[in-house]
Amino acid sequence: MKRRQFISKLSSSAAALASFSLPGLALGQNERPLITDIRVHRMRTLVETGMMESAWAPGRAYMRRIGGGTVTEILTDQGVSGIAPGMSPAGINRMKQLLVGQDPFDNETLGHQMRYTNGAANNWRDVGCIEIALWDIVGKVAGQPLYKLWGAQKEKVPAYASMIQLSTPEERADMAVRLKAEGWQGMKIRLHHLEMKEDIRTIELVRKAVGDDFTIMTDANQAQSSGIWQPGVQWDFTRAVNTARALKEFNVYWLEEPLRRYDFDGLAELNRMVDIPLAGGENNQGVQEFLWMIEKGVYDILQPEILVTEGVQGLRAVAALALANHRQLIPHHGGGQLGTIAQLHMIGTWPHCPWVEILNDPPISPYSNGFAIMENPPVVDAEGFMTMPSGPGLGVEINRDLIIAD
Repeated sequence: MKRRQFISKLSSSAAALASFSLPGLALGQNERPLITDIRVHRMRTLVETGMMESAWAPGRAYMRRIGGGTVTEILTDQGVSGIAPGMSPAGINRMKQLLVGQDPFDNETLGHQMRYTNGAANNWRDVGCIEIALWDIVGKVAGQPLYKLWGAQKEKVPAYASMIQLSTPEERADMAVRLKAEGWQGMKIRLHHLEMKEDIRTIELVRKAVGDDFTIMTDANQAQSSGIWQPGVQWDFTRAVNTARALKEFNVYWLEEPLRRYDFDGLAELNRMVDIPLAGGENNQGVQEFLWMIEKGVYDILQPEILVTEGVQGLRAVAALALANHRQLIPHHGGGQLGTIAQLHMIGTWPHCPWVEILNDPPISPYSNGFAIMENPPVVDAEGFMTMPSGPGLGVEINRDLIIAD
């Protein structure tokens, strides 16, 4: 029988996900801040750490950096500002027309207006960035971290190290040993070898190296494209079935995205045939797609991404759907910087989310690379946990010395 996590007391928990309250906050309408400006800051790169090829994009190596990237900032007339991942500079004027002069506490209404105004799904990243910054303002005005405003469920969560490159079976086994020694409780390994036997040998060596008290997740990344082609090895149904059954023998937690993104029928049939939990959804856009996946029985574990799945509103809605339908929800990494921090706060409110994904493939691409733009980033401690930030809003600030002046 499929091993699943069933959640009790659904009605009260789902209600907590769908709403929030601000205890002790007594601001009149005229005392709340009003939005005055939106900016996108370019952040300075501190060090280039080397070239690395992502397993899901073979043949395209990228330079990895400490720092860098962009940050969105929303300013208000009370000197309180909110930060978020960098939105598209091309969308700033449209967002200013909608938001300047508005109350950031009206983020639910503003979110719906932004979705209507932006229209196309490829602009949902901008909506997500703006929503994160609006919530950061709300938390700062309220004097509370976001996970407290949204309904705290836990103070810390175990982090799993999400690998980036393919590497070799032997190196991945060595990496697993190092991660376990550092305190990490789990790692996710990419399955992209041309032959299935090399994927399975990788997992076999890793399990032998770390023993049974370490969690192994796997990712086939077969849903990167919305169509029928993507770079690298492409799995058919037979390879997906055979891989899933082989992985079960090594006590693998899940197999992620083993077939094309919209092959819902094939994924549902695969899910019926195998015992290992299936996970996915990082590239699916919109709450409706997750409803379809739940109705069809596509995935046991849903993995929405805050910068893809309609931002804060969308992610919280998917979380409520997952809870009501007995699914775990473990979000995609959130971009590796401020998006990850926003998702960490959400995870702190969800009883059905047991992990946070952290991109961490040292020495070239440790998670500290992206977190280097922050003055007070959270860390993975010696027991493998990441603690919720305790400061107001996101609970982190950017290092303003790294902002590149225009």
